[in-house]
Amino acid sequence: MQLLDASRELAIRPIWRLGFRPFFLFGTAFALVAVLIWLAALHGHAGAWQPAGGWLAWHRHEMVFGFGGAIIAGFLLTAVQNWTGNPGLRGRSLALLAMLWLAARLAWLLGAPLALLIPLEISFLPAVALAMGCSLWRVRQRGNYPVVAVLMLLAAADALVLWGLAFADDGLQRQGVLAALWLVAALMGLIGGRVIPFFTQRGLGRTQQVKAWPWLDWIMLLAGVLLAVVFASGVGLQANPWLAPLCAVLGLGNLLRLARWYDAGIWRVTLLWPLHLAFAWLAAAPLGLAAWHLGMLGNSSLAQHALGVGAMGGLILAMIARVSLGHSGRPLEAPRAMGLAFALLNLGALARVVLVSWLPGTALWLAALCWGLAFALFLRHYAVLLCTPRLDGRPG
Repeated sequence: MQLLDASRELAIRPIWRLGFRPFFLFGTAFALVAVLIWLAALHGHAGAWQPAGGWLAWHRHEMVFGFGGAIIAGFLLTAVQNWTGNPGLRGRSLALLAMLWLAARLAWLLGAPLALLIPLEISFLPAVALAMGCSLWRVRQRGNYPVVAVLMLLAAADALVLWGLAFADDGLQRQGVLAALWLVAALMGLIGGRVIPFFTQRGLGRTQQVKAWPWLDWIMLLAGVLLAVVFASGVGLQANPWLAPLCAVLGLGNLLRLARWYDAGIWRVTLLWPLHLAFAWLAAAPLGLAAWHLGMLGNSSLAQHALGVGAMGGLILAMIARVSLGHSGRPLEAPRAMGLAFALLNLGALARVVLVSWLPGTALWLAALCWGLAFALFLRHYAVLLCTPRLDGRPG
């Protein structure tokens, strides 16, 4: 029976054997292409072509729900197999889910009728949550139920954006996108809080892992979700000194976690220092938002882009570079070019968050160039890996 099951698994095309394969490949390719399209549109090179809701609405939504949603799906559908010991989504089911994601991206970009776009878009995240929830429920793994809860909150934020799109209400669209961005931050804090100290201990060969403080992890998760709710309600769109303490708690809490995990040896390991830098952006973003609420920062967009480019982009690139190696049966040694990719992404974040205040035009182009090159380098070295069988011959 085991031989028969193994033969069936190996008969599946490699790209559909585990969630990380299609979603890391499609998501990173989309991250590269979407930024180039956005820059072309921003500088008037798109002609009469308009996606649903216009170019700004498309850019806001797709970098969070399109790019971010793909990578989240790929990571969680892969991780849930390790968490539960049950096989992950694979084969035809995985292919259909990936095609649903792709169809929603094309529908939005090509300005499809809302009667087609909305059902495609609104189905994806609940489908991912359902696949995860069923796996967790079968083994009653309650410790990971919060992950499913955050996924469903992301789906609710997406519904809010679509509501705004249907009624041409830009405010509702902004509320939904920013709520989703901070829900992604909460999810990054939750997952990062588990894996970064583990990866650090394993990568440096330390005998002990830094022990988690569950009370701090729960505070960070609840603070992130609460901040997302504040944005979903519309309250967070305007500067409000009363919201500064919430943002400060989130930023300082993440700084505390980062300080506890720090080991000087991380700078010698290509797959470690980008994780810690991304988490530093995850601390800087809410602190920047706190400064904006107190009138010390002129534009909240700087904090949002610190989160979107530095934290989300940085953590995604660092995580998928490691996860792809581990789950394809390869040694955990990143290609040398990935060190350059990580550096470029962080340089792009600095350009978009810091340099943009002095040289806006130059900074936007530099940020886009660095982002594009970073993900192009990933695709150059990982695309074939994601489409070919594991080196050890095992399924997955």
